[in-house]
Amino acid sequence: MLWKENETVRIGLLGTGPWAELAYAPALRGHADVDFTGVWGRRPEAAGALAERFGTRPYDDVDALIADTDAIAIALPPAVQAPLAVRAARAGRHLLLDKPLAIDVAGARAVVAAVRETGVASAVFFTARFADGPRQWIAEQSRRGGWFTAHAAWIGALDGGPFADSPWRREKGALWDVGPHALSVLLPVLGDVHRVAAATTGPGDTVHLVLRHDGGASSTATLTLTAPGAATGSTAELRGDHGVTAMPASEDTPVTALDRMIGTLLDAARTGRGHDCDAAFGLRVVEILAEAARRLSPDASEGDRPAERDAS
Repeated sequence: MLWKENETVRIGLLGTGPWAELAYAPALRGHADVDFTGVWGRRPEAAGALAERFGTRPYDDVDALIADTDAIAIALPPAVQAPLAVRAARAGRHLLLDKPLAIDVAGARAVVAAVRETGVASAVFFTARFADGPRQWIAEQSRRGGWFTAHAAWIGALDGGPFADSPWRREKGALWDVGPHALSVLLPVLGDVHRVAAATTGPGDTVHLVLRHDGGASSTATLTLTAPGAATGSTAELRGDHGVTAMPASEDTPVTALDRMIGTLLDAARTGRGHDCDAAFGLRVVEILAEAARRLSPDASEGDRPAERDAS
């Protein structure tokens, strides 16, 4: 399904939670090339309220919404997102997905398989990869190369925020919620992760990772959702042949970054050229997270094991 330049594209939204309300719905409503077709949610009353607020239609049947669209945006927990993404892809719908792509490798692989089988375009919302400032910095540092090591820190405070009642974040913690953000910055600059060399815990849900990358560079990442409010923020610093450089702060809102991702998906669908943050990249991030989670398990063996790679 390819569209002509400036042709309006019908996109439906699956999800009615805080992220759907704060980012996805306003971005879909505001994008010049998008007809915000409708909203489906697991709670019909929430779908009705969100649809009314953003001037679109609520759907009781997810398949009916998929049938009425050209593309589907998903703002749902990852365990729910993955099977619905497969369903939409098999119906020939392009995919706007959130991170993490799935909560396990099997779920992520199923999404990638459906995307490959049908040839639909996909994009995963790793915020830094679509926000001005960070995305330009990432592209420039990737082009320059010569980096020896890096440290990324994504420090959040779940309590009191809009996602405080998110069951999946409470269960899976920072590794799965903000870990994808850190990896989305480190991988394009330092290369794929060759090995999760170490993973250990800190206070609350804090996780510290040590990663070895293809080409020999190493990196560390500190991830938490349980920091004091005054300590929150995200940083990435590189050291190498060019000295030291730090990722700039983004002045974009999530809506602005998501608007840019929508444009990326439309371009990929029109041209057939995929984006670096497609479902396959989302799968790779899930594989690395799954290996880190294995290392954090008390039953994990002491020997090193490469982060599992998609061999397909």
